[in-house]
Amino acid sequence: MQNQTTRRDFLLKTGVSAAAANFMLNLPSLASASTTAAPRKQRLVFIFSPNGVIPKHFWPDTQGKDFELKRILQPLADFKSEMLTLHGVCNRIKGDGDGHMRGIGCLLTGIELFPGDVQGGSDTPAGWSMGISVDQHLKNRLQADPATQTRFGSLEMGVMVPDRADTWTRMSYAGPNQPVAPIDNPYQMFNKLYGQTENRKLLASVLDDLAADFRHVEKMISTEDRRMLQDHLTMVREIEKELQIELADKQPSSGHAIPQLPPNIEEVNDNIPTITRMQMDMLVNSFAGDFARIATFQITNSVGQPKMRWLDIDEGHHQLSHEPDTNEEAYEKLIKINTWYCEQVAYLARRLAETPEPGGAGSMLDNTTLVWTNELGKGNSHTRNNIPFVLVGGGLGFDMGRAIDFGAVPHNRLLMSFCQAMGHPVETFGNPDFCGDGLLTGLS
Repeated sequence: MQNQTTRRDFLLKTGVSAAAANFMLNLPSLASASTTAAPRKQRLVFIFSPNGVIPKHFWPDTQGKDFELKRILQPLADFKSEMLTLHGVCNRIKGDGDGHMRGIGCLLTGIELFPGDVQGGSDTPAGWSMGISVDQHLKNRLQADPATQTRFGSLEMGVMVPDRADTWTRMSYAGPNQPVAPIDNPYQMFNKLYGQTENRKLLASVLDDLAADFRHVEKMISTEDRRMLQDHLTMVREIEKELQIELADKQPSSGHAIPQLPPNIEEVNDNIPTITRMQMDMLVNSFAGDFARIATFQITNSVGQPKMRWLDIDEGHHQLSHEPDTNEEAYEKLIKINTWYCEQVAYLARRLAETPEPGGAGSMLDNTTLVWTNELGKGNSHTRNNIPFVLVGGGLGFDMGRAIDFGAVPHNRLLMSFCQAMGHPVETFGNPDFCGDGLLTGLS
């Protein structure tokens, strides 16, 4: 650990910001200078899919290590030893807003919605959440410590989230009445992550022109000015050389290869599978470059209505979720829809599992926990009991490979447990009335 600390102190003394120093220490040229293992990184990703699940085909019947995977969770079979299913976790938050609004708006905040003018269902209208969400809370804590600072702190990704800003479309909150909009356009996300790096090509061209200008005026100035100008020209040439090396190796200052996106993918319903994979690939690349250690990944929105024609389903998801269980055709389609969402979680888990941990041991999944969740326990009843929580990966240090039934506990206690596992314990999270029994027991 001594080498890591010494190199960080050196970079800070040179005037590099703490966030930049933390980022630079992950570059191969600097990381290789250490003879000791880098501190373990912990990452946490919240993945949202809407409109509840089909409990009979989702929750294991057997608890403990010998649980079985039902149809919906079958895509995660390869990760059974690295996953947890948490039954009996309930969103107890009441107050303004309909079930869907309180489902997504209180999911990561654990606190009520403000009164507002967004009308939904037959319930009272509502506004935004009254508190910060757990992802943003943890982001703030990690960014406050130079040892865990990253370039962005957190990433908020989406897939086909509607342009409108209302309570059904936001799960992340920077504070009371401060919703955080996800970026659901993969090209916009790419520009956020890599735009400055790509602009280096333009900068290299500009430097070529600048060097030519210096040579042009060199004969017109005094010896002293020529010496100063020569110093500047030397600096320009060094920068140019570094840029050319980076561009030739396709290894820009992000410290990892830039992902290649397919061109001209429109944000339309039928491209949801492609956009989801594009976003997930960029998330893995972002984690490899240590751009962030917290992320939310929101697939559509509460009351989401994607028509999954790639599954031969023409009806909207929300429409189907309201059908009674006796409608066997709709029931089967909902199982297929939720299985598809599970396949996306499995894809991200696999990408992380196949990626070695930069500067550390094992895979990136060993240091990342995916939390797949939903705003409802079941679509046609709008219950917020037994909210789906499926965890995959070793980032939180929980005892994985189990199915757990907590009976009926407020989900605030799970949010507190996330904070504890990330090294930032809290006495309450969200509404303190639902935190009195403390952390959930039996996770570690």
